Amino acid sequence: MNEISIKSIKDFSVAHESDHEAKTGVTVIYFPNGAAVGSDISGGGPASRETPLTTPTTAADCINALVLGGGSAFGLCAADGVMQCLESHGIGYDTGFARVPLVCQSDIFDLNYGKSNIRPNAEMGRAACEKALSGTSDEQGNIGCGTGASVGKIKGTKRGDKSGFGIYAIKTGEIFVAALVCVNALGDIFSPSGKKIAGLHTQDRRSFEDSTDALCENITPRDMFTGNTTIGAVITNAKFSKAELCKIASMTRSAYSRSIRPVGTMADGDTIYAASTGKICADINAIGALAARVMSRAIESAVLSAKISDEEFLKNSL
Repeated sequence: MNEISIKSIKDFSVAHESDHEAKTGVTVIYFPNGAAVGSDISGGGPASRETPLTTPTTAADCINALVLGGGSAFGLCAADGVMQCLESHGIGYDTGFARVPLVCQSDIFDLNYGKSNIRPNAEMGRAACEKALSGTSDEQGNIGCGTGASVGKIKGTKRGDKSGFGIYAIKTGEIFVAALVCVNALGDIFSPSGKKIAGLHTQDRRSFEDSTDALCENITPRDMFTGNTTIGAVITNAKFSKAELCKIASMTRSAYSRSIRPVGTMADGDTIYAASTGKICADINAIGALAARVMSRAIESAVLSAKISDEEFLKNSL
């Protein structure tokens, strides 16, 4: 298997709209021929829209787009603009009265970085969608949904690190597996080799502390809300049902466990989408294992590509 650029994949396109002054943004993943989509939500506080469309018990078998955004629940209105854009291009489920685009969205909490009163809106969603209709961006780091992402915030944002949006894709034979992720975690981030690459710092920022140790310093029940959530998608051209894609999404969660510690807490809203765009038969176990592998690499890339100076990070941390 070989690493590939997402620009070589025609089954989906990715585009961003970013507000670099306010430190927030939105990312649109558009499926020209639609995609079956499943999901796995392991965090305690997800901000999401239309995620029931990804469950096996709902009728929708063809999602038009996924939206990953900032702004917490406020930013969910970005999907309005994505739907308006798709409708204007005649894209969506034909009800006989109007075409209704099927769009799912998940958001990170980035109100603790940059300007908390400015969030992605319908205009940003529409702009990102128009770009996605025209082609794919392979930009990573401080772009789109990753513009305001940060990690290691159990003792406050100023003790953490900048993170962002990451991509990694591979191809084996005719099948590709791609991962796209916005890393905005409560916990520390580790490379696939096990090296800590971002997270909770000491007060003087000269070294790291351990977020799990910090979490366990106080085991009495408490509200740990500090503004987190890692949201991502794995996409393949292997053919799977929504039920099978939900299983692949849950297998991909092992990448979160490998790379983010702690993860899936009640202070996170961790969500993974799994999408199938093709008709090639493949083993679910193999694709699920590969999905976890590429997601781990995408998480690493999200952190390494978003590195900024401590001075700039602290200036924007609220």
